[in-house]
Amino acid sequence: MAADNGLQQSEHYHLFDTTFGPCGVAWSARGLKRLQLPERDAGATEKRLRARATEPGSAPSAIRHVVAMLQGYFAGDKSDFSGVELDLGDVGPFHLTIYRLTRDLGWGETATYGELALRAGSPGSARAVGQAMGRNPVPIIIPCHRVLAAGRKVGGFSAFGGTVTKERLLRLEGVSLLAEAPLLALLESNGLKP
Repeated sequence: MAADNGLQQSEHYHLFDTTFGPCGVAWSARGLKRLQLPERDAGATEKRLRARATEPGSAPSAIRHVVAMLQGYFAGDKSDFSGVELDLGDVGPFHLTIYRLTRDLGWGETATYGELALRAGSPGSARAVGQAMGRNPVPIIIPCHRVLAAGRKVGGFSAFGGTVTKERLLRLEGVSLLAEAPLLALLESNGLKP
């Protein structure tokens, strides 16, 4: 993860389609700065991305590679984003630590907010971990969807669709939280929706 040296970096963005819907990325010369998960439509996705990125741009090869990996991920490929260069220069030290620990979670692996707080050397800071997840500028690359509330409950998710999107991403990776919710599993096995 690249650090900020105090210089303002130009930021560009690019929209692309996935099986989940239209996504977007923003980058600087230092690396990927943002990943916008699908909103209700492509226009809403672009509007959300433009709120932070300065202008559309032709993606350099490293960004095109990330886009291809993301398209594969949303199609069910076990993509490994650990080598993606990030520009997180505007992120504080605690969040950087939490993001590094979250990036260590592999495909289908989960941890709780409390577990990440403990790994960061800040037991009792589960709420601060949740705040870091809510401000995550590059979901999927920093897989905040893999971070759960205590008791393997889904917890929150700030992307469009909220926890439904989070659960969809977890199911894509083979993670089922239904084992923790027998009534929900019973309803679904009988063709009923809660």
